[in-house]
Amino acid sequence: MATGAGKTYTAITSIYRLLKHAHGKRILFLVDTKNLGEQAEQEMMSYVPIDDNRKFTELYNVQRLKSSFVAKDSQVCISTIQRLYSILKDTPLEDAAEENNPAEMAQPKAPMPVVYNEKVPPEFFDFIFIDECHRSIYNLWQQVIDYFDASLIGLTATPDNRTYGFFKKNVVSDYSHEKAVADGVNVGNEIYVIETQITQQGAQISAQQQVERREKLTRKKRWEQQDEDEAYSSTQLDRNIVNPDQIRTVIRTFREKLPEIFPGRTEVPKTLIFAKTDSHADDIIQTVREEFGEGNAFCKKLTYKIEEDPKSVLSDFRNAYFPRIAVTVDMIATGTDVKPLECLLFMRDVKSRNYFEQMKGRGTRTLDMDDLKKVTPSAASAKTHYVIVDAIGVTKSLKTASQPLITKPTVPLKDLAMQVMMGATDEDTVSSLAGRLARLNKQLDVDDQRRIREATGGMELTQLVGRLFGAIDADNIEARALELARLPIGSDPGDDKRSQAQAQLVSEAAKVLNGELVELIESIRRDKEQTIDHDNLDAVLVAGWNKDAGHNAQALTDEFADYLKAHQDNIAALTIFFSQPHRRRELSFDLIRQVLDKLKADKPKLAPLYVWQAYRQLDDYKGAQPISELTALVALIRRVCGIDEKLSTFDDTVRRNFRNWIMKHHSGGSEKFNEEQMDWLRMVRDHVANSFHIERDDLEMSPFDGQGGLGKMYQLFGAKMDTLLDELNEALVA
Repeated sequence: MATGAGKTYTAITSIYRLLKHAHGKRILFLVDTKNLGEQAEQEMMSYVPIDDNRKFTELYNVQRLKSSFVAKDSQVCISTIQRLYSILKDTPLEDAAEENNPAEMAQPKAPMPVVYNEKVPPEFFDFIFIDECHRSIYNLWQQVIDYFDASLIGLTATPDNRTYGFFKKNVVSDYSHEKAVADGVNVGNEIYVIETQITQQGAQISAQQQVERREKLTRKKRWEQQDEDEAYSSTQLDRNIVNPDQIRTVIRTFREKLPEIFPGRTEVPKTLIFAKTDSHADDIIQTVREEFGEGNAFCKKLTYKIEEDPKSVLSDFRNAYFPRIAVTVDMIATGTDVKPLECLLFMRDVKSRNYFEQMKGRGTRTLDMDDLKKVTPSAASAKTHYVIVDAIGVTKSLKTASQPLITKPTVPLKDLAMQVMMGATDEDTVSSLAGRLARLNKQLDVDDQRRIREATGGMELTQLVGRLFGAIDADNIEARALELARLPIGSDPGDDKRSQAQAQLVSEAAKVLNGELVELIESIRRDKEQTIDHDNLDAVLVAGWNKDAGHNAQALTDEFADYLKAHQDNIAALTIFFSQPHRRRELSFDLIRQVLDKLKADKPKLAPLYVWQAYRQLDDYKGAQPISELTALVALIRRVCGIDEKLSTFDDTVRRNFRNWIMKHHSGGSEKFNEEQMDWLRMVRDHVANSFHIERDDLEMSPFDGQGGLGKMYQLFGAKMDTLLDELNEALVA
């Protein structure tokens, strides 16, 4: 299911049905981080089934495992996969081990296999729901799942080939992002591009000029003379070359273009900026505070490595006015909702398709107008979309479905090297170490290379990287496994021999690793400095909506218009709009609802609020958002029919027509309405703006009933009341 479409809610509904109707005795909800377990527990505590007024936790015993104790009467257990592994192994677990994704946890040696545990036998659970299963079903953790004799249900927004393979392509439900947007469960996005000269082309630092150097770790600065001309590319930015003006140009352009990106807003929408490194994030935060002229509360770092309590910062970002902008290096934890988030500013590129989809998923959550206004007071409607501000080309760069080489970005390089030196042979740890060493190798100077050769007995760092990658190469592992099994090529040596072969290859590749070499590599890494380029000033090349988005918007509006024209003869409301405008007074809520229901059934991707954004871009519309999906649909139909030359909300149309009708009435010699009558006519206007039509019976409902209802209106207007209602039904939707 698409990110933000309600995977946890759907899972709880399934769990409820399994317990109530399928006589399930005990169900496990498996997560891979502690915060996802807490979130699942909160959702179960608030879940109320449609056939019972009691909450889920009042009907069934739910236990979130916080120790090795598993209550026998628990019908639903929520556990991290790390906690469950420790229970099966009967070993203690530190709370910190549940904070990070399993993929980021380095193991000091090959994991011990899970064996029978009488406290938690294989038949203990009937069903296991695996949250974020695209990352928690492999390597060490798969044996935890394989231990139990239970049906497995995987939940993920971004399955890859390994995920499909694990579940044998048994996809029981596929709810795409496009479908979720069409149903109003998610919101779609727009892309706004900011291109600058240095971002695209890099720059050159001339010899003999004074340049600033900064240590990455301590951020200690010094000035010195540049020895020779040095050209740097865009890929070096914010890693070993920092150009403050490039960062400032992007942030300043973003600030200046906010009225164009979010028309009518008086405050910065909740914005998440993705940075390349921790150091880059610090530079961005400082620049944001300076450019927006705001204090520390306005912009904060949002990672799990900050001095402030990350949960507190995340809670404020979600529920409070400040911070308006958060900067993160890696993605906010998967599954963490920040519903008011309306803008994602990418200042780092992403090559993994799955990772990019997870990052975009932070903005897809829906939010009604009242809740959005609590944190963004100038919002004029519910959250209708989010904007990707692409300042690095992330929306255009080639994406791959493969996993990144460095699958443990948060584990320090020294720790990875120590783990491999101590006997870790798993693919993630070895691949991450090799990837990090390959990255470091690009920063080595001649002296660094000499020191490494001396420590390794003549081996280059590139050779070590090659050996490590070779040790986890599938072909090499298969060849060694066949040797160990003494089998001919083409035979199946078995997984045990493959594991043994991989362990041997990694051990041979890592022979050169020792404490002295690890310390040398760490010292070189820490000594690598950034050059601060103050001389090359950046300039904006492009700041505007994505050109491809314009073509897509035109295609979408054309498809929408073709659909309406094709059905104008068999849907009553469309017939009225296209060929019988004199009947427009007959338009009703039910007639418009018929159009919406038919549209959703035939063309779910033509959701009115989605098409509205396309027309908004084409018409350069800078007004308010529509009140609802139905009013958006009416406004779009009027635009397609040619009644309105440019996009306009139905609410604006009704108000404009109401003003014209009142002026015409007062200037025609008729008796002017008094203030009490005007109040009633304004209520009628607002009712039509939301429901398209008014009848006598509507006067006995809110808000009319609170002011005296049908009787009061008759008292104010007398026998003219019905005539006035007919006139308003015709005039307001003209």
